[in-house]
Amino acid sequence: MTAGRNWAGNHTYRAQRLHRPTSLEHLQEIVATAPRIRVLGSRHSFTGIADSAEMVSLEAVQTPATPLAGMDVDLAARTVSVGGGVTYGELAEVLRAAGAALHNLASLPHISVAGAVATATHGSGVTNGNLATAVAAMEMVTSSGDIVRASRGDADFDGMVVGLGALGAVTRLTLDIEPAFGVEQRVFEGLAWKSLYEHFDEITACGYSVSLFTTWGEDVGSVWVKTRTDQGGVADGDLFDAVPAVVDRHPVVGLDPTSCTPQLGRPGLWSDRLPHFRMGFTPSAGDELQSEYLLPHTSAVAALQAVRSLSPRIRPLLLTCEIRTVAADRLWMSTAYEQASVALHFTWKPTPTAVADVLVELERALSPFGARPHWGKMFLADAAAIAPLYARHADFLRLTERLDERGAFRNAWLEDHLLTS
Repeated sequence: MTAGRNWAGNHTYRAQRLHRPTSLEHLQEIVATAPRIRVLGSRHSFTGIADSAEMVSLEAVQTPATPLAGMDVDLAARTVSVGGGVTYGELAEVLRAAGAALHNLASLPHISVAGAVATATHGSGVTNGNLATAVAAMEMVTSSGDIVRASRGDADFDGMVVGLGALGAVTRLTLDIEPAFGVEQRVFEGLAWKSLYEHFDEITACGYSVSLFTTWGEDVGSVWVKTRTDQGGVADGDLFDAVPAVVDRHPVVGLDPTSCTPQLGRPGLWSDRLPHFRMGFTPSAGDELQSEYLLPHTSAVAALQAVRSLSPRIRPLLLTCEIRTVAADRLWMSTAYEQASVALHFTWKPTPTAVADVLVELERALSPFGARPHWGKMFLADAAAIAPLYARHADFLRLTERLDERGAFRNAWLEDHLLTS
């Protein structure tokens, strides 16, 4: 069985063999004997980061003591344990039944928990760390076939969480949870660039989770404000010069909002409002490419101005661009490592050559701000350019050499963008 293509259809996996083990022991045997192997998640990466001569899916792996469809909720400890192949949509259903919640979610619930954690994928919110910051413990199978377990506070744990699949096959994750909470979502339209520049901090902090969508035109576009019902938030009136939308909207202007989570201030559970898209629908535009860069929050306005100067080049290729915030963390290879960050996420039309050309200019414009590319999206920067952006890069290289002595989890993409010191 071959691995096929990724979600966007822009990458065909070269692996001619896709393993589907059903037990931890079977997985250990596969990993220990494969010369080169990578874990295939929900296919929502846009590069060859997951590719290898052989690939393995963890969707069917069963491990001991995992009730509730492979998930174990411990309300007393405020944790949930999940298998490596579980998606956030599947996890949300189990947590809803238990009256529990995660602190945040990404834009779409279709992605796997292990894949999102490994690439430092994130939601939004000035006080919300990325999804990997919820990891309290983890278990993985290394290339020797051994099982390695680590918990928050252990040596090297902060280096293992955002592991980019380079350390081993992550079989279980234990995540922090909290009591379930409600969220109201409102969209404001027509925000002026001048207002955003002058009030960036106020706007991005006006809700629990805030996203701005723009096509880099005459005005910013829309501001999506998600407010916890147990906390204060933006009122029903205008947001500076942006006015409330009177109907539900889609992040891509002109698309049907049916696939999006409810807006207009209608309250709902955290899991039904924090993502932009519903689980049962194709997320975003479907046929698209994506790039994303995270930079220091303190450089946000200057970076926005730099990108806006490229709008004649960007706009013809763009479906939408999302501006989000992410709290700083201590995870070595996290794009928010030790810096409160602003993320610029570009959803492109499916034109790979033209997008690659504009990324040259975009990365040049963002370089003065130390922008870190999202590990699962399209970017051009090589390992020599990326290494100086991460203070613990050398420590991570040593960790990969220790946990993956055979180099079984290495691939060409990792060599080009990460592992070449």
